[in-house]
Amino acid sequence: MKKAIVKIIFSFLVSLVLQAQENPKFFQNPIIPGFHPDPSVTRVGEDYYLVNSSFNMFPGVPIFHSKDLVNWEQIGNVLDRPEQLMMKTPGNGGGIWAPTIRQHDGLFYVIVTCKQCINQCGCGDNFYVTATNPAGPWSNPIWVDKSYGIDPTIFWDDDGKSYYIGSTHDIGGPQEWNSQDRIYISEIDLKSGKIISTPKILTTGHAKNAKFAEGPHIYKIKNKYVLMISEGGTWNNHAITAFEADKITGPYVPLQVNPVLTHRHLGSNYPITTVGHADLVQTQNGDWWSVMLACRPIEGKYYLGRETFLTPVKFEGTTPIFNEGIGQVLLQDKRPDLPWTPFKRKFKDDFEENQLGFDWNFIRTPLSRWYTLHQGKLEISLRPEKITETKNNPSFIGRRLEYLKSVATTKMTFKTSKENEVAGLVSLQNENYQYQLVKTKNSIELIQVFNQDKKMQSIQKIISVPYNEKEVLLRIENEGMKLRFYFGSNENNMIQIGPDQDASVLTSNVAGGFIGAYVGMYASSNGKLSKNKAEFDWFEYRNR
Repeated sequence: MKKAIVKIIFSFLVSLVLQAQENPKFFQNPIIPGFHPDPSVTRVGEDYYLVNSSFNMFPGVPIFHSKDLVNWEQIGNVLDRPEQLMMKTPGNGGGIWAPTIRQHDGLFYVIVTCKQCINQCGCGDNFYVTATNPAGPWSNPIWVDKSYGIDPTIFWDDDGKSYYIGSTHDIGGPQEWNSQDRIYISEIDLKSGKIISTPKILTTGHAKNAKFAEGPHIYKIKNKYVLMISEGGTWNNHAITAFEADKITGPYVPLQVNPVLTHRHLGSNYPITTVGHADLVQTQNGDWWSVMLACRPIEGKYYLGRETFLTPVKFEGTTPIFNEGIGQVLLQDKRPDLPWTPFKRKFKDDFEENQLGFDWNFIRTPLSRWYTLHQGKLEISLRPEKITETKNNPSFIGRRLEYLKSVATTKMTFKTSKENEVAGLVSLQNENYQYQLVKTKNSIELIQVFNQDKKMQSIQKIISVPYNEKEVLLRIENEGMKLRFYFGSNENNMIQIGPDQDASVLTSNVAGGFIGAYVGMYASSNGKLSKNKAEFDWFEYRNR
C-alpha cells in the first residue's frame, strides 16, 4: 500500500515537472540566440513576425514566426534570390542593415539599408520588398528615391499617408559635434518608392552631445506620436531614448526619463551589454513588449555577436517603462501572457530535403550553383575561391554560432591526389579571422587565420596529423574563450587535434565589424580549377 502511494506521489510530481517544462512561467533570453541583431517585430492577429539584419550573408533578412513572443521558428529568408540581393563586394559589416517589418492593408513590408553591393546597391541605399505571406515569396526591391543614410522604417498615419523615417548626417548642415546624426521624416509614395516631401529633421538625440542617433520607430500612443531611437553606437554605450509630439512631423520633445533603457552604466562585464536598437509590439491582450539587440560577453568579448532579447514594457502616459521596477533586460524573465507554443527544433541536418534549410548561409551571393543535394548527401564543389579572400563567394555553407557552449560535427567523404585541394570545417568571424579544420591529400590539418596588425593576413598551420581514410568525422567545440578541434573515423574514436585554441580570434573585439561567429562546411581548390567534390553525410549543431 505504501509503495503504491509513493508511486502515485512520484508520478504526480513527475507530471508537474513535465507540465512546468511544457508551459513554463519564465523564459530565457536571448529569445533568438546567435548573431541576430537589429530586430524588428510586428503582429497580425495572434501571429508575430520578426526580422533581423544579415549583413554580407546570403540569403538576407531571416524571418521568424511566433505565437508567444518567446519561441521563434524561422519560416524563411526575405531576400532569398540573387535578383533581390546581389552582393559581390561587401566585407564584414557591409550588406543588409537594420530591417523593419510592418503590415498594412493585408500587405507585409520589409524595408532595409543595403551597403556596398553591386548594380543599384551603392553605399547607403535603401529599399523595401513586399509580400502577402510573410513566409514568401517577397517581391523584388523597390528602391527609395532620394533617401538619405541608414536604418529606414515606415509609418502609416490615421489619414492614410505613409512616411519614411531614417537616420543620416547628410542633411541639416555640418555636424555640430563628432558623430552627430539626425533622425528625419519624409512622406513617401509606397507604390513607386518616391519621396514626396522635403525631409524634416526630428531629433539629433536626447542630449546636446548625443552620438549615432539611429534605428528610429514611430508609434501612436494615446493620440501622441512617440519616437523611439537608439544612441551611443552598438557597443557598450548603446541606449534607447524616446520623444513625443502632437504631430507626426514634430516638434519632438525628449522624455524626461531618457534614456528609457540602457545597460551602459552597468559596466562591460555585466552579463548583458550593448542594449539598444529596439522595436515595440502590443499583444492581442493589450500588453506591450519590446525586442532589442544585446550581447552576452565572455571576458569582455563577443563571439556570438549581437542577439535578440525580449523585455516587458508598460506605458505611463506616453512614457515607455522598460521592465517596470527593474529597468534592465534579464537573462530570465516572466514570460508573456500568451499561449505557450514551442516547436520542435532540428539539431541534425541529414540533407534529405531538396533544398537547404533556412538557417544555412553563404558568404555573399552565390553567382552559380556549386553544391547539390542528392540521396541524403550534400556535395560541395571545390572551386578556386578561397575563404580567406575578399570580394568572392567561396564554397562555404555555414550557420551562426548560437551557444556559449556548443559542438558542431559533420561526417565528410573526401579524397584528393592534389596538394592544393582541401575540404572540412571552418569557424570564422571573417576572411582574416578564422580556424580551419580540413582534410588534405594525406592529413588532417588545423589552421589559424589571423590579422594582428590589420594590415597583413597570417595563415598559420598549427598542426598536421597523417590521415589517409576517405571518410572522416570533424568536430569543433566552443566553451567560453576556448575552442577544441577533433577528428576521427567514427563518433567513438574522436581525437583532439592540437591544444585548446583561443576563441577571441572569432570575436568582434579582435576581428572588428559587427558579425557574430559562424561554423560550416568548406571546400576549395585554392586558385586552381578542379572537378573534385566533397561529400557531407550530415551536420549536427547542439548546445552543450
